Amino acid sequence: MSTIVVGYVPKQEGRAALDRAAEEAVLRNARLVVVNSHRGGRDFDRDDALETEQQLQEVRDKLQDAGVDHEIRQLVRGMDPADDLIKVAEDLNADFIVIGLRRRSPVGKLILGSNAQRVLLDSPCPVLAVKAEK
Repeated sequence: MSTIVVGYVPKQEGRAALDRAAEEAVLRNARLVVVNSHRGGRDFDRDDALETEQQLQEVRDKLQDAGVDHEIRQLVRGMDPADDLIKVAEDLNADFIVIGLRRRSPVGKLILGSNAQRVLLDSPCPVLAVKAEK
């Protein structure tokens, strides 16, 4: 069975990526692995963990209702989200990764090191980039 990995954040671009990844999983009869990554530390406390768990439960319910074979991985291990996504895709020998993009200012586009750019450049497999609706 093929595997699709999707980077999920509870924002517009994360929901766009999740929706498209779920569609692809159904079309390809593939397993979907949802990766939600946090750096941890002081910026991710108990309240954040509880809120994130509630958001991920909504994702579980949505995917289950859609009949998508899935797994959700919430990673809090100090790595950049791009590193986590790439590592999971490598470990699972994923067919492709789905990421969401948001509109950025011209200056923002010049800044190197964004998670999306790192995934696009360093991914071990093809990457499907989905633009979030306004």
